[in-house]
Amino acid sequence: MGSLCSKNRRYNDAEAEENAQAAEIERRIELETKAEKHIQKLLLLGAGESGKSTIFKQIKLLFQTGFDEAELKSYIPVIHANVYQTIKLLHDGAKELAQNDIDSSKYLISSEKQGIGEKLSEIGGRLDYPLLTKELAKEIETLWEDAAIQETYARGNELQVPDCTHYFMENLQRLADANYVPTKEDVLYARVRTTGVVEIQFRYDQTLFEDENRNRMMETKELFEWVLKQPCFEKTSFMLFLNKFDIFEKKILKVPLNVCEWFKDYQPVSTGKQEIEHAYEFVKKKFEELYFQSTAPDHVDRVFKVYRTTALDQKLVKKTFKLVDETLRRRNLFEAGLL
Repeated sequence: MGSLCSKNRRYNDAEAEENAQAAEIERRIELETKAEKHIQKLLLLGAGESGKSTIFKQIKLLFQTGFDEAELKSYIPVIHANVYQTIKLLHDGAKELAQNDIDSSKYLISSEKQGIGEKLSEIGGRLDYPLLTKELAKEIETLWEDAAIQETYARGNELQVPDCTHYFMENLQRLADANYVPTKEDVLYARVRTTGVVEIQFRYDQTLFEDENRNRMMETKELFEWVLKQPCFEKTSFMLFLNKFDIFEKKILKVPLNVCEWFKDYQPVSTGKQEIEHAYEFVKKKFEELYFQSTAPDHVDRVFKVYRTTALDQKLVKKTFKLVDETLRRRNLFEAGLL
């Protein structure tokens, strides 16, 4: 009997301990649920090369602790890979244009640089890239300065040439230094291909990395339209970031906005800064129209704001997120009946 009572006591003690643990877990869940109600969550969605990763890096720099030295150094192989991948894209792109373009002669790499080009293209095609040395940096500089490569770079939107190209090519010797530690700006320019959750972008004449036959703006339009119609986002506020405005400013003066099928009804009205503003307002209006066309009548009162952004501009990103924060706070006060 004594042995049986002892077993029952141990069983009861174990059961009591399990119940206490379960109660503690439930208490923590309840506390976390209450805390979650005070957290504003932002979901960034967008097509490839839209600046998603750069926005996240800016958030880390602006609102968290930034990057410590170990994190900065972890970007060295990424940055070196960007350099090798980019010079390969330009070299191979020049060769393709030299074979297929009507004005093929201007894409012919000079004979004394062809050997360097083939070598760098081979390196850029590897799975593992070597660390960038001063010698390799000099060879990349030599090829980068070739007239054919510059002509190819001018058509970068057709070849998936990344936005970081000019920045890294102009800093090759610094990147190749034996004691090189990336700066915050280097990290912002560094490109690591991501998939999944992120932002809305507007590079209106560029094709997608995922499918080079598709226009990025059309992909963005379809993505935005699809998200608007999802039942899980019926009561969700929408903040549309028309990102890379710095690139848009330059491009609109060279490439007509109506090359994009969605903007074929666009009519230029002037030149210079006035044309930039006119084109931006046209794009903004297109997205606003799409929003109302794709939103059910009983949900049109949800918050929808459009912001022009340049993910590399820290001051502008900070200003934009302050506006987003103010908008969401006002929305919460409205829903609570305090406005």
